[in-house]
Amino acid sequence: MSDMFGNSIAALGDALRNGETTSVALAEEANDNHDRHGATLGAYKSRDPDRFLAEAHAADAAFAAGIDFGPLQGIPVSVKDLYGVNGYETCAGTPAPLPEKWEAEGPVVGALRQSLAPITGKTHTVEFAFGGIGSNPHWGTPRNPWDSNAHRVPGGSSAGAGVSLCEGSAILALGTDTAGSVRVPASFTGNVGIKTSFNRWSIDGIVPLSPSLDTAGVLARTVADAILAFAVIDPLTDFPGEALLEGLGDVGPSDIHIGVCDQFFDGCDPGVAEGVKAALDGMTAAGARVSAIALPEATEADEIFMRGGLAAPEFAAFINGEMLDRKATLDPNVAGRIDSMEAIPAIDYLARGERLRHLSMSLEDRMADVDVVIGPTVPITPPTCDAVADPEGYRVHNMGALRNTRTANMLNLSAVTIPVALDKAGMPVGLQVMAPLDEDERALAVALAFERLLGTAMDRIGVPPMCKG
Repeated sequence: MSDMFGNSIAALGDALRNGETTSVALAEEANDNHDRHGATLGAYKSRDPDRFLAEAHAADAAFAAGIDFGPLQGIPVSVKDLYGVNGYETCAGTPAPLPEKWEAEGPVVGALRQSLAPITGKTHTVEFAFGGIGSNPHWGTPRNPWDSNAHRVPGGSSAGAGVSLCEGSAILALGTDTAGSVRVPASFTGNVGIKTSFNRWSIDGIVPLSPSLDTAGVLARTVADAILAFAVIDPLTDFPGEALLEGLGDVGPSDIHIGVCDQFFDGCDPGVAEGVKAALDGMTAAGARVSAIALPEATEADEIFMRGGLAAPEFAAFINGEMLDRKATLDPNVAGRIDSMEAIPAIDYLARGERLRHLSMSLEDRMADVDVVIGPTVPITPPTCDAVADPEGYRVHNMGALRNTRTANMLNLSAVTIPVALDKAGMPVGLQVMAPLDEDERALAVALAFERLLGTAMDRIGVPPMCKG
């Protein structure tokens, strides 16, 4: 058995356990896929194929000894270059490695280790994760594989994560999300992305951007795959992966009450809102309840975000403290905002945090009558690198990319994005499911109901043109 593109984690797991394939065979296929596409797509900051194969051998040895560590054993996983990973330097998108302490593994990577999931390498990130486009002047910008003609951005800040899934060098990808940095690249590359609830997964062992907003997350090719990964990593889930997947699968369209907020659909690029509305119509036809909902809290949170939110002053403090030696070499798109970040008074920063707490509580009450709120994940088509080359073009597209995702971070929601369509430019469209804090399973259950009704990304939008053959 081979073809990692065409098989789920569950199917690959069955094949690993009944002897139809091996983890080494999957690793070799992943390496072959990277050899075929890697030079063009540029997903990785660093790879160690020998280390990757050695970890695959360890997974096979455990299977041979009758030891089973769960659904991710033997499954190739890429890791964003903000996470510490033994044997790899951590650059966090900067020109040179960070101090050795940032190579130490935290609990999220530790969960992969305990599962014997081989790590394929470390994927590119926007410098210090401060941006939603995915560009990096130091190491290059990974190419979005959905456009064979133009170099379009992959979304950020987990810029290489979704690309690694598309090229078939990984089956899962670890990312981080502070304003959309898992969901934007997942949406732009036609993958599933989970933004976990704040404080649900530890951010120890991850280079910080904004400790008040940072969350760890995962990208996958299907919701079912993402749920299995979630079960392995999540410290609050009592069910093994297969049991969690089965339980969430019991939620059908007729069990779901969806809130739809017009502001997430306004001003979308051609084909984006239409693709999400078509998916929503399918759920409605299958029995889901849909109600309009207004979210004035999101509007006020956006205003705070546009003034720098919490991330800008927290990042400025990190740069001017522990990372002061990196300030002179910052990406111009990051450095250009430093002056305004540093100018935010402490009293304003504290007032913003307090106001966002009140808005979060108000939003939780407002969402009590619906199960989830749904809208387009990203309202814009992935821009070309040329379109974001100048500061103004970058600013406009960066704000556009984060417009719908930042709500979940600023207002303490959990969120999942799933691919549902292609827009008028032939680029993937994501549908975002947002649920209250610590209701991650609810968001996943609704996303899974969409996937089971409408099909996976492979069913609906196919394979990226640059990854065929």
